[in-house]
Amino acid sequence: MGRHFEVRAAAMAASAKAKSAIYMRASKEIYAAAKSGEPDPNSNLALRSAIEKYRKQCPKDVIDRAIEKAKGGDTVAYIQGRYEFMGPGGSNIIVDTLTDNVNRALVGVRTTCTKKGAKMAAVAYNFENLGALNFKYGNRDEVEESLILGDVDVQSVEDIGDGNIEVHVTPSDLDKAKTVLADLGINDFDRAELTMIPNEWIEVNDEDKAKLQAMLDELDESEDVQAVYHNVENL
Repeated sequence: MGRHFEVRAAAMAASAKAKSAIYMRASKEIYAAAKSGEPDPNSNLALRSAIEKYRKQCPKDVIDRAIEKAKGGDTVAYIQGRYEFMGPGGSNIIVDTLTDNVNRALVGVRTTCTKKGAKMAAVAYNFENLGALNFKYGNRDEVEESLILGDVDVQSVEDIGDGNIEVHVTPSDLDKAKTVLADLGINDFDRAELTMIPNEWIEVNDEDKAKLQAMLDELDESEDVQAVYHNVENL
């Protein structure tokens, strides 16, 4: 069938694998959040945040099934983990896991990272835990003023082009920020979640960037990896 078919088939397989990984991450995080309190997003803030995080990335039935599973007698215990690495070109990498098998998660993450030239090292101090919101709105100054007047602890408000605004707030004020932005008619977010933001972005050479990208791709397919953060520009 030729090279074109091979490339297309490989792309479709990669896409299917990426979707499967996202659905698995969503299902685990939503299930764990529902188990942490009432399985009702109206009264469970963690569950509401998890649903908001994944609602654009996976079908509604994936979310609904995870909540129904939490309502039933299922007692799977997912444990959070965090692993830190110094990566290619002096990059900093943080890998968060959510797993029912801690040993499998540790071995899998460490193997993937070390074979791509990373070594375990304390790097989290180079990152800041923040609430991040991305959305479309035409007036950056109006957004910033509304958040400040709404008593939101704003870290930054940036116009990142094409009418897109990126806001960083202290983690405890993420939901307050969404409430304030709703008064401006902003209810649709490309991102509204807690994340790790590097204090400084760095550039690495093409060889190191390729190693890091291969590492990120492999981690993205892991059933135990929930999130990966790094400080490399343009990756």
